[in-house]
Amino acid sequence: MPKARAELVSVSDTPFYHVISRCVRRTFLCGQDRATGRCYEHRRGWIEERIRLLASVFAVDVAAYAVMSNHYHLVVKLSPDEVEPWSMDEVLARWCSLYKGPPLVQRYHRGDELCAAELRRAEEYAETFRQRLADLSWFMKCLNEPIARQAIREDECTGHFYDGHPWPSPLRGQPSAVPI
Repeated sequence: MPKARAELVSVSDTPFYHVISRCVRRTFLCGQDRATGRCYEHRRGWIEERIRLLASVFAVDVAAYAVMSNHYHLVVKLSPDEVEPWSMDEVLARWCSLYKGPPLVQRYHRGDELCAAELRRAEEYAETFRQRLADLSWFMKCLNEPIARQAIREDECTGHFYDGHPWPSPLRGQPSAVPI
């Protein structure tokens, strides 16, 4: 039976996690499809590049990774205390390196003058983003989503690219986060 993410990830118990994400429909993540002769090895670069980017933005250290033909493994160390000293500007800059950000945050970044209420709202956004930048689920979403979009576009198909929800039970053989 699937467990809630909060039951699987407990940084107070261990900061290290082994994460696995598998592809669906016998889709190739990388390597060569012997049936069609098509090569997908370039996708390994997509994943490696994205891992490097996210490791520089999030409070998540990547200890190891392996990209296989239809899945990948990550060993990560969560460091949620690392985000606490980050200034509002640093948090917003990190988040906006991945996403455009709400219009108010864009105005803040441009240096537009904000009223007190707008500044408080920008601070609220920063706190939300601070929590996300320390969260394994957000890290995995930011890793999987762009890779899936690129692969689906390249394969000229629709539907899911990765198997199931990112955090089902490891007993069902689907993507999982398991403390190590």
